[in-house]
Amino acid sequence: MSLVGLLLVLHILASIAFIGPAFVMPIIRRSAKTVGQLHFVFGLTNKLAIIPKIGGAVLILTGVWLMIITKMGLSQMWLNASILLSLLMVVVIDGWIEPRMKKIIKMISGSQNQGHEIPAEFGLLIKKIVPFETAAQLLMIAILVLMVIKPF
Repeated sequence: MSLVGLLLVLHILASIAFIGPAFVMPIIRRSAKTVGQLHFVFGLTNKLAIIPKIGGAVLILTGVWLMIITKMGLSQMWLNASILLSLLMVVVIDGWIEPRMKKIIKMISGSQNQGHEIPAEFGLLIKKIVPFETAAQLLMIAILVLMVIKPF
């Protein structure tokens, strides 16, 4: 396998590690019906948080390396659009979703009714995050489409 082929495989695996948890965890979080389930989901989310960070770092390194080796640079519009959408996705996740989730996690961790239904106030806070999670998921899909189809 050539160096470009190896980098491409690593790039694809890194994109799965980066996008996978960020795409699936909101769906799992929305399925929680009790405070205990929500505690479990938040614990799982915290344990898996390192995977997208490592995947993102490898994604950037392999992407830049591929751009240098293939002498593509920023000459392709699909690549520029993908990079821009990726940066926007990081802003949505790190700037909007994570700070709000940390507040909810802090509030839930103080809650004593483990087996009971999620209190309405927490449910409302979680529902306020859903549009941002949906936006991040749609950005992920757009990035994948651009990377696979390379339309322009």
